[in-house]
Amino acid sequence: MLFFSYFKELVGKEVTVELKNDLAIRGTLHSVDQYLNIKLENTRVVDQVKYPHMLSVKNCFIRGSVVRYVQLPPDGVDIEILHDATRREARGD
Repeated sequence: MLFFSYFKELVGKEVTVELKNDLAIRGTLHSVDQYLNIKLENTRVVDQVKYPHMLSVKNCFIRGSVVRYVQLPPDGVDIEILHDATRREARGD
């Protein structure tokens, strides 16, 4: 639940999601659920030459099990919140 709580704080910010098939999609995080399924809006493909068929996609739903990485915006990382959440989860609160 640690990551779910953290990703909920990033709703409305731009993130890049890299999938296990090497496709990287950048967009505004619209929602995330407990399975880390992600909905992006205003999407664009990072490598447009390799994936030209994805140019028309503006909104997408990404199943959590196909996500390799989520790149966060530099201002979206609050180290203190992560430390506190990690401590609470380790204690079982």
